[in-house]
Amino acid sequence: MTGLGIVLAVLAVFVIIVLLRSVRIVPQARAGIVERLGKYQRTLGPGLTLLIPFVDRLLPLLDLRENVVSFPPQPVITEDNLVVSIDTVVYFQITEPRAATYEIANYIQAVEQLTTTTLRNVVGGLNLEEALTSRDQINGQLRGVLDEATGKWGIRVSRVELKAIDPPLSIQDSMEKQMRAERDRRAAILTAEGTKQSQILTAEGQRQAAILAAEGDAKAAILRADGEAQAIEKVFDAIHAGNPDQKLLAYQYLQTLPKLAEGSSNKLWIIPSEVGEALKGIGGALGNFTDNDDSSGSATPSSTPKQP
Repeated sequence: MTGLGIVLAVLAVFVIIVLLRSVRIVPQARAGIVERLGKYQRTLGPGLTLLIPFVDRLLPLLDLRENVVSFPPQPVITEDNLVVSIDTVVYFQITEPRAATYEIANYIQAVEQLTTTTLRNVVGGLNLEEALTSRDQINGQLRGVLDEATGKWGIRVSRVELKAIDPPLSIQDSMEKQMRAERDRRAAILTAEGTKQSQILTAEGQRQAAILAAEGDAKAAILRADGEAQAIEKVFDAIHAGNPDQKLLAYQYLQTLPKLAEGSSNKLWIIPSEVGEALKGIGGALGNFTDNDDSSGSATPSSTPKQP
């Protein structure tokens, strides 16, 4: 290879390197800081841009999307001198790439330390019960302090969440026993309430059944009484329509006497006075009938043989 060829090859490589260093493509949701001779020159947005080789320098791109950082558990002392372990999650976003680059050396570490300090200040003024039940309040206070402090860094803290609050093991055992006792108490109350309602419903059902049975018996008695009244009325009407004589009435009394003896407990009979009168009528009727038979027999001629 001749000297001219070598020069051309070197020039071609140099041109390629210059082009590669001059053309930059910034992706969407990214931002780049350009320094010219070591001094801030401009902030690059998404798209294609040209730089002056060996004069301009593009710093590492910054992610403008919302970042989620979970910090390790931090020991915090509450107002009642109990050490609790708290996990925090911080949601933040870079709003000013220049401030995030030049105002703070490591914004993630700065957010972590600021979160720990603020968390200890907020939880240190609460007792354990308030710390466990006031997460929303703690989150709001943390977000307000962090957002105000990180504003000059070009960072906006959108949300802070307490992922877990772990009290000491002895306190956890006591809380578990308390919750178990509370659950047992609620179960006993629900059981007693269910038993009470069941007894009330059972008593109400029995009362309704007794009322319905009594109403049924009353209606049945009324219907039986109505039926007996109608039967008596019909018999009475039939007797009066037939115009019975003394003999027929006496005969009906005699038919009624065997019914008075029915039943094993009947030891005393009460016979109305009308029965005696009926019996006298029957006796008189039978006597008349016998006399008639005798008179008819004597009127018949006898064939008594004559004696010599």
